[in-house]
Amino acid sequence: MDAAILVSAVLAGGIVVLTPGPAVVALIGIGAAQGRRAGAGFILGHLAGDLLWSILALVALVGAHLIAPAVFQVLAVACGGYLLYLGTRSLLARRGPDGVAGARVERPLMRGLAFGLTNPKSYPVTLAIFTALLADKLEAFDATSAPALLAACFAGFLVADAILVWFVGLPPLRRLYLSHGVWLVRATGALFIGFAIVTLWDAFA
Repeated sequence: MDAAILVSAVLAGGIVVLTPGPAVVALIGIGAAQGRRAGAGFILGHLAGDLLWSILALVALVGAHLIAPAVFQVLAVACGGYLLYLGTRSLLARRGPDGVAGARVERPLMRGLAFGLTNPKSYPVTLAIFTALLADKLEAFDATSAPALLAACFAGFLVADAILVWFVGLPPLRRLYLSHGVWLVRATGALFIGFAIVTLWDAFA
């Protein structure tokens, strides 16, 4: 495969991860409250979702007719429902006895996995970025070139994930979260509910 395509795929993967959205907001909350190790667990689980949505975006670029619209409607309902659940819990968050806002995420890896597979931002953003960077380079794309292209995207995910994990562990961010965490958690909840409403509205519009 042409090196230019692989470089574009690496850039596309990195931009997908770094684009602000529910996952980045959730990562900041977990990482700032519980440290880089918890943030890394969350983002590691989220990789499964990044890979899934990338595959769907590539399939749509090559031949949108291969996936029925109903599939995306079902995915949108699942994504919106999960975000609505998380948003409601966050909106009602209170400071705990230990002074930390909201409930501690005991299994960041599993939270990241669930979040990655139900993140409503992932598919449209991934498709838009892949279209901008890869659409004019995929004339010869076929099943044999898919592994190399996905591996390049995955490399972009890993670089961007490392940047985010470094960012959420910065002392100023952690101090801000510990001082004003309950309001940040509630604001995150309101944001999640907004994403959920838009996602569910688009699913049935």
